[in-house]
Amino acid sequence: MTDPIPARVAALKTMPMPELKAEWRALFETEPPPFNRRHLENRIAYRIQELAYGGLKPETLRRLEILGEQYDSDNVTTRRIRHDARPVAGTRLVREYRGVEHTVTVLADGYEWQGRPYRSLSAIAREITGTRWNGLVFWGLKRQGGAA
Repeated sequence: MTDPIPARVAALKTMPMPELKAEWRALFETEPPPFNRRHLENRIAYRIQELAYGGLKPETLRRLEILGEQYDSDNVTTRRIRHDARPVAGTRLVREYRGVEHTVTVLADGYEWQGRPYRSLSAIAREITGTRWNGLVFWGLKRQGGAA
């Protein structure tokens, strides 16, 4: 027997707006928000899959809760920390420099390039270029003079 969930999610694209809103009411037991169609489709699709396959893992929910507390903190210093500046562990950053492709793997406590651990992207950029670089700029995670 085939899984009916993908077909149910795909059907949202062609569903008239009144039916889409009725689907929202059935799934969320609330009135639909006054957002655009795309938003409703995405939220309903997620809810259908969540009910069928299960939601986020408890450890993911805990991590999101911790991040939310950091962003909503009354502590100004905590709120100013740039949480998005460092890529998630396991991410691979690729950059071509002077015809050579360089790949860095983000670790939980630093970075790895050519099998060696580094504490910063700037140190790796300096090894590659021989000059001082902002590591986030060199690896394309931030524009020179501003945010990414």
